[in-house]
Amino acid sequence: MSREFYTHTVAGPGGRLMVAKRPEYFGQVVAALAVSLGPFAAGLGKGYSSPAIASLQQRDAEAFPLNGQQASWLASLSLLGALFGAPIGGAAMRWGRRRTLILAGIPLSICWLITVFAANVEVMCFSAFMSGFLVAVVQLAAQVYVSEIAAPNIRGGLSALTKVAGHAGVLIAFAAGAFLDWRQLAGLISLAPTAMCVAMLKVPESPGWLVLRGRNEEAEQALRWLRGGTADLRVELGALHAHVLSRTMPVNPRLLIRTLRDPALIACGLMFFQRFSGANAFNFYVVSVFRQTFGGTNPHSAAVAVALVQLLSSLLSGLLVDRAGRLPLLVASSVLMILALASFGSFAYYEDANPKAQPQLDWIPLLCVLVFTVAFSLGISPISWLLVSELFSLEHRGFGTALATAFSYLCAFIGVKTFIDFQELLGLYGAFWLYAAISICGLAFVISCVPETKGQDLQEIKTTR
Repeated sequence: MSREFYTHTVAGPGGRLMVAKRPEYFGQVVAALAVSLGPFAAGLGKGYSSPAIASLQQRDAEAFPLNGQQASWLASLSLLGALFGAPIGGAAMRWGRRRTLILAGIPLSICWLITVFAANVEVMCFSAFMSGFLVAVVQLAAQVYVSEIAAPNIRGGLSALTKVAGHAGVLIAFAAGAFLDWRQLAGLISLAPTAMCVAMLKVPESPGWLVLRGRNEEAEQALRWLRGGTADLRVELGALHAHVLSRTMPVNPRLLIRTLRDPALIACGLMFFQRFSGANAFNFYVVSVFRQTFGGTNPHSAAVAVALVQLLSSLLSGLLVDRAGRLPLLVASSVLMILALASFGSFAYYEDANPKAQPQLDWIPLLCVLVFTVAFSLGISPISWLLVSELFSLEHRGFGTALATAFSYLCAFIGVKTFIDFQELLGLYGAFWLYAAISICGLAFVISCVPETKGQDLQEIKTTR
């Protein structure tokens, strides 16, 4: 196995410069892959509602009737559960990032087994709420864990790995949903959280959390596992200890509010514009939306194509985020999303005015959705979550990320639940024009408020431009 090193210059005691060798990445990648099974399970759940709702409304309609409002509740209740799960996840991380992931995994598998044997809509809604609750805990702990174990120059790539895993889960759910009914698909999804628990037993706890709790020997062992046997850990451990020591002094409540205000506002702003960009409409209702805009193309095949493009785009984001930086990708993402949403809305308006539109025009809405998916998955989707875990300091990271995540899921719940209402009130075209207008505001927010964090240690990041 090859070993990669770099020279990293920092200020040591007395202002002297100290040089440390960069350790190998193997342990960090293994840990990130293990943790990514959690977002993978979350992605499977995210991709479940679209094929499951289509299955319930067609093949199982007589045994299990489902109207439009029930479908909107079934799609959105997982997000409502996540709204309550995020603060619980933030509190649970006080007892360890790794432990939180393990304790949430088994109940999540049980929730999906409840869905397998559900006898009515009410049981499915309860299971959706509880699975969303646990998914929020898993996603929150996974993102924080990866950001804390990764070296600064690969932190963006490893954090993007969790988004790649989530998109892979959506792709598999869409693909399997074309062949499996909603019960069989739920049974398949139930296996993923258990696999995550098994994998997490093999990786160490976050060194930053261990230092924060005063478990210094365990922190050194965990860092050695992550950084490799030949790495010089003195500089990194010294920086962690110094940061924790500087933050354990008595803090004025007003100073604490000012400390949290800027990162919280930036994180919540990013989450608002991400969730109201129209992505949730495509993710949770993609099959239904394609049925309304397609003349002859199979909507399930198109949904799989969208999920595949989403996966490939998130892989590209992981390769670019530590090279191009966060801000350039966010700006490019926002511009392309605006164009795609406005174009999709315009095509829907054309179809509404010309109900006998030819099937050969199906490529137009599909292209719009694919462009939107590339833009969303390349920029605002992975980078928003990365920045949430980067902007808050170590001792406030659990609370700060829980706050931003809870706000994110609140916006997601409202966005998914109101899509049907927007569509009934404004038409399909009006709903997507509204999302385009919101994305324009999001572009202005990114340009004026979001800082660049490329290559910075977590202790160095500032939230002011």
